Parts: sequence; structure tokens; C-alpha cells
Amino acid sequence: MRFRPGTAVTRRSWQRTHTLLLLPITLVVALAVVDLVTPSIPLSPALVIAPALTASFAGPRTTAGVSALAVIAQTLVAVGQPTISTSVHVVLFVTLAVLSVLLVIYSALRERHQAQLAQVRTVAEATQRVLMRPLPERIGPLRIASLYLAAEDEAQIGGDLYAVTRSEEGVRVLIGDVRGKGLPAIGEAALLLSAFRESAHRHLPLDDMVGAMEQSVSRNTADMDSEEEDTGERFATALLLEVPEREPVIRVTSCGHPPPLLLRPGHAVTVPSLRPSPPLGVLVNGEHPLDVLPFAPGDTLLLYTDGVIEARDADRRFYPLAERVARWTEDGPEALMHHLRRDLLAHAGGRLGDDAALIALHRTPADRRHHHGHAHVRSTARQDTARAERP
Repeated sequence: MRFRPGTAVTRRSWQRTHTLLLLPITLVVALAVVDLVTPSIPLSPALVIAPALTASFAGPRTTAGVSALAVIAQTLVAVGQPTISTSVHVVLFVTLAVLSVLLVIYSALRERHQAQLAQVRTVAEATQRVLMRPLPERIGPLRIASLYLAAEDEAQIGGDLYAVTRSEEGVRVLIGDVRGKGLPAIGEAALLLSAFRESAHRHLPLDDMVGAMEQSVSRNTADMDSEEEDTGERFATALLLEVPEREPVIRVTSCGHPPPLLLRPGHAVTVPSLRPSPPLGVLVNGEHPLDVLPFAPGDTLLLYTDGVIEARDADRRFYPLAERVARWTEDGPEALMHHLRRDLLAHAGGRLGDDAALIALHRTPADRRHHHGHAHVRSTARQDTARAERP
């Protein structure tokens, strides 16, 4: 039998609602009994608390049922207390009925809004799976882990993007950041990802690949612009890398993107010196220098977007990525992402002001790749994650 995550979530929600439902029902019964036993203490006006409490966690049908129970209790109290003026009971009855109707309407509107939000999440998740395919845990000489944090609450993706593909030259990696954030930036992110995959499929050299992406992005963004928009405002920063299978180097081209961090055992973190070119979409057919950096087995390269280093704390201080990541150079990619997610959100107070993406590329030793295979990588990933979750 195939496990369905949504079924378990629905079952837990159903159990939670029915457990909470005992509280308003018990409240109605208790108030009615006390009011009938001790008429000198009129508690029936408090019956409205029950439907109000139900509306905070249940749907309109359940709220209507508890409201009806409260109205019945109010009627029984009126019948059992003939000494109290009829007009008082009428006022209490009408007040309870009107408030109950309003609470049912509120509950229906809230349920409709929740359904709309759930649909938005579903569409966003489906878009993410199609647009930004999950990165493999292992490809060529690399172990990979990634992290994506969207700035908008209901968005799973935004203006940041990444992709990995394999070619005859080695593994190629893209991380980029288009202008804008959240859902409105998805269109331009899709263009950049499509240009990367198309040029990678043609097996172009890395510098020619950047030029092809530049032309593709410029051509397509021009088609997207309307007469009211300034075409010069559409651009994207990008970092493209090529990791050869057998050479202990990495080739990098930066198009206005923040430089990566090179992590080595012993808490060593360095910032490679790159020769960046302007962002994509600014200068068509411009030159894109190619930098070659050492990347030996055991090294980890951390790629990120500016949403990470521009995250601010309560005192408006930027997130010190290089300083923080130096603590975790001994950890694997999965554990590293776990640490960074927790630390970055804690620094920003739980919410980022811009989309943020990170990729950790760890070069594995050749003998480990050939002799241990995929099972070893999965075992190591589990050990890294378990280490990260320790206090």
C-alpha cells in the first residue's frame, strides 16, 4: 500500500477538531445545568461563548451544530425558569441566534479563504517541481545539497534559481537571481533556466554557453516587456560552474553574482578572486571571463544568492555568511544546509526580506566514488543529518 502524506495530515486534523469540539459542548451542557439548578446565578448569556469558540477551529457545519445546541439550551433554561421575565429570555434568545448566524458566516468565509490558500500552495509546489527540478544527491564527482527560502509566505519559489546538468565536459551548475522576488519573478526565472538547459544540451564550452544564455535571455525578456516597462530594468545575475570529472579544478564564470565560498577541512573558508562580468541582459554579446580555481577531493564549494548575505537581524546587521559557515566546514552538504537554514532564519527573526538560495557542492575522492557507490553516499548523508540535529 502506497503511503499518502495528505491522508495522514487529514486524519490528524479530523482528530484534533473532534477533540477540541468536546470543550464547547461541555461548556453548553455545564452552563445550562448550572442555570437550571441555581436560577439565582444567570449564566445563560455566556452560552454564546460556545459557538464563538467553535468558529475559531471548526467549519460552518460544526459551528452551526454547536450554535443550535446553544439555542436549545437557552430554550430549556427559559422553560425551566418561569420566574424570569419572558422579555429577558426573548432578548437572550434573539441575541444568541443572531450571533450564531454571524459566526457561521464567518466560519464559512474563513474556510473558503483557507481553501484558496491551499490551492495557491498546491500550484506553487507544482510549479516548483516543473520549473526547478530537485537537485540530485550525487552527480559525477559531486555530492550536492540545496536550500531554497522564498520571501513570500505563500510562495515556494521566486526570483532565485538553480540547476545542475551533466555534459561531456563534466558537471555544470547554475545559480542565479533575477530582478524581483516571489511569484512575479517566476517568469524570468523560467527563461534563465530554459536558456541554461538548452545551451547545456548543445554541449557548448562554458564561455560560449554564457554567451548563448545572454542572447536567449535578452531576446525573450524583450518579448515580455510591454510599452510601459523599461527593458533596461530586466536583468539577472548568474554564476555558472563546470566541474571536470578527473581534474581537481573548477571553472567559473560570474555574471554579476556574489562569489562562492570555498570550504576546506580545518574550518578554512576562502573567497575566490573572480573577474565578474555584468549581469545577463545588460550587455548583449559582452565578454565573460572564465576563471579556473583549485577544487580538490574533500573541498566544498558553497554557492548562494544575495538574499542570504543581505538578510538583516533586529539591529539591521547583515548575515555574516563566511564567519558562520566556518563552524561547519567538517560537515557534509546535507548537514551544512541544515545548519545554515536554522542559523539564517534565527538571524533574520524567522522571515527573510528577499528570496534566498544556497547550494553546497562537495567533491568526493575518486576511490570512494568507484568502490562505494550510491549506497555509501546515502549512508553518509544520513550520518551528516543526524550529526546536524544533535544539540
